[in-house]
Amino acid sequence: MSAVLAANVGFPLLPVLVVLPVLGALVIALTPSTRPDVARAIALSTTVMTAALGIYLLWNFETSNGTFQFESDQSWIESFGISWLAGVDGISLWLIVLTVLLFPLAIFAVVPEHSPKPYYAWLLILQTGCLGVFVALDLFMFFVFFEIVLVPMYFLIANWGHGNRHYAAMKFFIYTMLGSALMLVGMLSLVWLHAKAPGNELTFDIRELAASDAVGTNAARWIFLSFAVAFAVKVPIFPLHTWLPDAHTEAPTAGSVILAGVMLKLGTYGFLRFGLYLFPEASHYFAPVFLTLGVIGIIYGAIVATMQKDLKRLVAYSSVAHLGFIVLGTFSLNSEGITGGILQMVNHGVSTGALFLLVGWIYERRHTREIAKLGGLQKVAPIMAAMFTVVMLSSIGLPGLNGFVGEYLILVGAFVAHRWWAVVAAAGVILASLYLLWAYQRVFHGPIDEENADTKDLNFREIAIMVPFIAAIVFMGIYPKPVIDRMEPSVDALVMHIQDNVDGFDEPVNEGRKGDGWAGVQAANEAANGDDEDHAEDDE
Repeated sequence: MSAVLAANVGFPLLPVLVVLPVLGALVIALTPSTRPDVARAIALSTTVMTAALGIYLLWNFETSNGTFQFESDQSWIESFGISWLAGVDGISLWLIVLTVLLFPLAIFAVVPEHSPKPYYAWLLILQTGCLGVFVALDLFMFFVFFEIVLVPMYFLIANWGHGNRHYAAMKFFIYTMLGSALMLVGMLSLVWLHAKAPGNELTFDIRELAASDAVGTNAARWIFLSFAVAFAVKVPIFPLHTWLPDAHTEAPTAGSVILAGVMLKLGTYGFLRFGLYLFPEASHYFAPVFLTLGVIGIIYGAIVATMQKDLKRLVAYSSVAHLGFIVLGTFSLNSEGITGGILQMVNHGVSTGALFLLVGWIYERRHTREIAKLGGLQKVAPIMAAMFTVVMLSSIGLPGLNGFVGEYLILVGAFVAHRWWAVVAAAGVILASLYLLWAYQRVFHGPIDEENADTKDLNFREIAIMVPFIAAIVFMGIYPKPVIDRMEPSVDALVMHIQDNVDGFDEPVNEGRKGDGWAGVQAANEAANGDDEDHAEDDE
């Protein structure tokens, strides 16, 4: 079966995929508050059905096709050129798969302490918002879903969070709302300038806007910055990151898993889909700025993480460092860097989502996240320690696990484009080893006191939840080819789009081997090694 066949039989896959979770939320709203088990069952069944649609999408995705597939186009507000325009390509595919798989795991893993009915309803609305962002090809549709996600996450943090949760929720909401306001101004300016040009009609279709030359260079740069601020806050990029540690620390466990695993990718995905694609010249012009901020985020996030006393806050600052790597790969503006950045989005969602689950389970057992009060847990919870070890090593980037593949491609792409940024960023890998291994040593090794002696190991349900995470970590580390093969055609098309629209921009690493995947990277390495050997022979 193929994407074309799915379209021909008339099954509206993407609309159903996006709308199904919010329908589940409406059903939950109609259930009696005295039956929390019913609300949980509806939430689980809804997310499982959504996951099944996501797997169907993945199964029928045409690997060699770099264009949008499963397109859905329905007029929405015709007088303004707004439509329900959705599609999937290799850039958005794996983020959709990550979203549909992470939500049921997060719901199954954690039971809320109170008010389960609104808790599950907000989670399902949040899933609809995230999926809508990843499939939107209409700017107005994208903006609506981009803003929808703020509301459920605000209530999840404020009502089911910990400690100073109201402050963290309000800080998260204000930061992201202010950034989005700037993007709205830029979006309307872009559409108006396009429509003002002779022969153009009012449209929010990003494909038509990307193909248009109606916007001048200076105007495009200013509009790009309005989009970039909104995405930088959502990522978040240093120095707009200060909402993230508070939101992560105070959020409930499932909220932290979704926030790290999916929501932070809305910003990095936005840079790819609506930054580089709509404003290739401006992206190239401002690339040094974002490369610098990405590298600062890598080093700063790692250093601050090392100093944290709260285990959950440490993992939160590690996200700042990892997302700095993704920004570095994105603005390398070559196939290796962008492919590595997309792959690292998925890797970060898997590894950091698993870390937040494990930290949440530790908190449930010990009612503290303070590293100094934990210690020796490996003696009483060996399975938990083993799971934590694998996830931690994947986050460090150990060869053979998923984190290594993404970081390697990012550093290769960054080295080709801007080698000094890559050299400095490589130090972030060393720092990641420092803060994660040191935290692991203090939490799981050493003497065990009376308070930790009764800590229970992972039960069967928790082990079953962790198995998919471990399987993904190992599979993507050993055999990433199926994942990369589905990304590359779309990534290559994006790089060619940038080349065609930026005068004097050349990306020689891409030439002659588009779509070769790991083979292309290995061929380039072998060629480089061969050149080194030839030079050595000449020296002799």
